[in-house]
Amino acid sequence: MSVSKNSKRISGVMLGLAAMILLWVSAAFVGALHQANWQFGELARQYMLATGMITSLHTLVDFYTHIKGIEYLICLAFFVAFPVFFKYVNNEKQRVTVRK
Repeated sequence: MSVSKNSKRISGVMLGLAAMILLWVSAAFVGALHQANWQFGELARQYMLATGMITSLHTLVDFYTHIKGIEYLICLAFFVAFPVFFKYVNNEKQRVTVRK
């Protein structure tokens, strides 16, 4: 009986903590949306600027470096995906003959 009470008590405490965290996150999100004039896109832009996901490109060299990095990622994806696709397309089906 005490094991069941302890597990229920621990579950209740964990559920209470999760509810408080959910309430805090919801309040922070609503506050951030209010500050961004209720525009989700503006809130996402501010978040990406603050975390460094978006950087301003002032010169042609900055822009070229950014595009070059993206190009390398596309090439890497192609070099991984093409052999897999080629093997899938040229997969020879073996015929099975049944003797009576």
